[in-house]
Amino acid sequence: MQIVNIHAAKTHLSRLLEKAAAGEEIIIAKAGNPVAKLGPLLTKPSRKKRRLGLLVGRFKVPKNFDLPLPNEVLDSFEGR
Repeated sequence: MQIVNIHAAKTHLSRLLEKAAAGEEIIIAKAGNPVAKLGPLLTKPSRKKRRLGLLVGRFKVPKNFDLPLPNEVLDSFEGR
């Protein structure tokens, strides 16, 4: 882990960004006191591609699916 002061960080920002992208962590200090950490951006692992139609025929959406909910159900959602 490298510690640099603010002036050096401003002067060498592109070089420090390359190091951070490569996985190194850099501490930026003001008057010798750490104030920020520059490091690699964590990326999400790639997800498997979804296969459409996987559940075809396994369940059926009821015809009344999009009808308004009964008042007692709405009241329970609203804490009444």
